[in-house]
Amino acid sequence: MSGFSINRRQMLGLMGGALAAPAIIGKAKAAEVTLRLHHFLPPVAPMHKAFFEPWAKEIREQSDGRIDIQIFPAMQLGGKPSQIADQVANNVVDIGWTLTVYTPGRYPVAETASLPFMITNAEATSVAMHKFMDEFGQDEYRGMKPLAFHVHASGKFHMRDKAIEKQADLEGLQIRAPNQSFGRALSILGAEPVFFPVTEMAVGLANGVIDGTCLPYEVVPAFKLHELTSVHCSTPANARGLYANSFALLMAGDAYDGLPDDLKAIMDANSGLELSRRIGKQFDTFEEVGRKMCAEHGNKFVEIPKAEVDRWQAASQPVIDDWIETLNDAGHDGKAMIDRLNQLIDAETA
Repeated sequence: MSGFSINRRQMLGLMGGALAAPAIIGKAKAAEVTLRLHHFLPPVAPMHKAFFEPWAKEIREQSDGRIDIQIFPAMQLGGKPSQIADQVANNVVDIGWTLTVYTPGRYPVAETASLPFMITNAEATSVAMHKFMDEFGQDEYRGMKPLAFHVHASGKFHMRDKAIEKQADLEGLQIRAPNQSFGRALSILGAEPVFFPVTEMAVGLANGVIDGTCLPYEVVPAFKLHELTSVHCSTPANARGLYANSFALLMAGDAYDGLPDDLKAIMDANSGLELSRRIGKQFDTFEEVGRKMCAEHGNKFVEIPKAEVDRWQAASQPVIDDWIETLNDAGHDGKAMIDRLNQLIDAETA
């Protein structure tokens, strides 16, 4: 494995910096409506390049230039990633893309898809999440118009040098946890979860502070995980994935309500269940580049047996039980909701 070093200038470039201007989509003529879209990823991120930019362009073209979506990546409009939903609700921005685990427990219905062992693939699970939100989450983002709900692809273990094939292999390992619930699952399974920002992960791996991390292949290029790790461990296609974080693409209610009916129709046509499907499918595609980089670097790939994954899922039930109580406390029937989400995921994956 190679060493790792990165200076401040390189890190700012990697994370996108706080630039003064939005990522501009080419304009044919002056727009009638300008919508400001805010997200936390750098402008080089796959989600920005492969989804936000094309989506904004499609809406501009379909509206004959009347809707201009200006994209502000890397928190260019200020605040923290955890504040994006509030920025939408308070009309600070018109559209925001938020990660539900950044506000733990605040949007519990949407966050449910981030629990351990929920995901199969990103497309099927995103469709299931959208349907789940239609059934149970209508009141969760009050004052906002949800445009899409989705998850990223399943996380994999990216390890410095140790393969994970059975629970005993996790014993005592320091692994960066991607969210609180999966961190609890890691602890139950015998690992020692470590929580720190993803921006510190690369240094932690290079210095041996952590033995591994759990993330989708999507992040491999940005953090050079193919150089910092040598073994990549994933669940088989016929088993649940380790975890996936859930996201919401939200539009300010006032911004939507202020559109004329014909422009509302264009936003409606470019949002909803099929947009959730599209984003999920793109996240599945994002995995290919990162995995290829790991393969070309000569790294080892390990598939955790399905029977072992099933045992891990059963052992992690206390995490699910606690979340059921969280949903109950929010006025829901937590067990019925968990059962329904599992049913939807299985149906969409079949």
